[in-house]
Amino acid sequence: MAEMLAARLHIPSRKVRMEEVPVPEPGFGQARVKVRAAGVCLSDVHLTDGTLTPKLLSSDAVTLGHEVSGVIDALGAGVTGWAVGDRVVLQAGEPDRGTRGVDFDGGYAEYALASARSLVPVPAGLPFEQACIIPDAVSTPWAAITATAAVRPGEAVAVWGVGGLGAHAVQLLRLIGAAPVIAVDPLPAARLRGIDAGADAVLDPADPRLRDIVSAMTGGLGLDAAFDFAGVAHAREQAMLLLGQGGRLIVAGLANEPLTVPNDIALAYFGQSVRGHYGSHPDHLHQLIGLAMRGRLDLTGSISDVLPLAEAPVAVDRLARKEGDPVRLILRP
Repeated sequence: MAEMLAARLHIPSRKVRMEEVPVPEPGFGQARVKVRAAGVCLSDVHLTDGTLTPKLLSSDAVTLGHEVSGVIDALGAGVTGWAVGDRVVLQAGEPDRGTRGVDFDGGYAEYALASARSLVPVPAGLPFEQACIIPDAVSTPWAAITATAAVRPGEAVAVWGVGGLGAHAVQLLRLIGAAPVIAVDPLPAARLRGIDAGADAVLDPADPRLRDIVSAMTGGLGLDAAFDFAGVAHAREQAMLLLGQGGRLIVAGLANEPLTVPNDIALAYFGQSVRGHYGSHPDHLHQLIGLAMRGRLDLTGSISDVLPLAEAPVAVDRLARKEGDPVRLILRP
């Protein structure tokens, strides 16, 4: 039986090990994809540090990787509309199976299995390294902005946490016409990244003038939408205190901590809301690929480094330590 290299997370020890495992065979309705690029996400770090635990995983180990692009290598029975050699990106999750690289084997490997309905075509002009990050790093904030928050042009918005998702959120909020777009992060390098992404202002959450600055930038009306991509309890509470009439706090960062409403009177009186957000849908991937191909969305600056698959444990560790302040590290088999 042919074998391949894969980065396997062992849940009991939370250790990532490079192992030789059998090359998977596609079952009914599945395709086998030769992986060309896989993005390293903070969720992968959370899986290794215990913040996240798979809920649907049927064993005590899983191949990491939910941001995956590649080329179809083999097709299982019942698959139509696809051919060997097609360039594809894989949706981060599949119905009834959960999240790729969490609840079932993902793309930190030479090959990955995917249901045919979770495949999205990638035009030849879009590099695999950029395509692979769209299913989460780009589509999650895009869905949070356009669907969960339903941000409209001209609305005042702020993003807490200018990491892999937050940096793209700033870029996408500017793309749809939100104004002003404010980025909030305690790290100077992250604030610089917010400027590069197009934020109208970048602020340190510890700045005692933060509330006054946001008030001045919004004409005293407060924020229409605030996005937590940091997964920090204090960030959520701070964001809620800056919401205006009908303001929405969108919780996309994962903290595994209680969420506290600092002022229930304001929440009720001003008709504010807290909305959870997770992932995206296939339409969001199609939209973003179209925007990238038409030059509306530039993802070249999102690729901080490309490493060989064999260095997956190193890549996860680098992201955990924020070495080099990466937006996205990419693994290439």
